[in-house]
Order: sequence, then C-alpha cells, then structure tokens
Amino acid sequence: MLIPHPESDMKLNVMVLGSELIKILKKRSKGERYVLVENIMTDFLKVDERRTPELFMYSLLFLFSVGLIDHRGYKIKLSPKVVIPVQTKLFD
Repeated sequence: MLIPHPESDMKLNVMVLGSELIKILKKRSKGERYVLVENIMTDFLKVDERRTPELFMYSLLFLFSVGLIDHRGYKIKLSPKVVIPVQTKLFD
C-alpha cells in the first residue's frame, strides 16, 4: 500500500495528481484515442500555479508504473486492460 507522508500537501501528492491526470485523459481522449502528452500537460498545469512539469512527469510515471496508461510515441491513453473501480464506501 502507498502511504503519503502525513505532513505533505495532498494537492501536490503524486497519487492525487495521478487521479487528476486520469480525469483529464478521460475528458480529452473520449474513448480509445491517444492524446499528445503536451496537451495533457497544458491542461494539468492550468489547474494550479504550484504544479510544475516535474510533478507532471512524476505523476505520469506513477500511472505508467501501475499500468493505468499506455503510450505510443509522444501520445498516451488510459490502458484498456484496467478497469478503475468507483469506491462508494470508505470501509467495506
């Protein structure tokens, strides 16, 4: 299990930013299309002025390492093999 540092700012946490990237990818890709990494980064950086290209790359690397994104050249999309469940209850 990945546990963030208790004193870290959750808005700049790699796991939280990864979920933001998933939202952007869902909106941009509209299905099975690959999207340019530069376009995703532009949308990512617009949300908060504290976000940096370095945080974007760390978040992208996190998503790739857990198998949530697929790439082809300079384009990425959500991996079709992975189904992201929606959590409805905190304790089940």
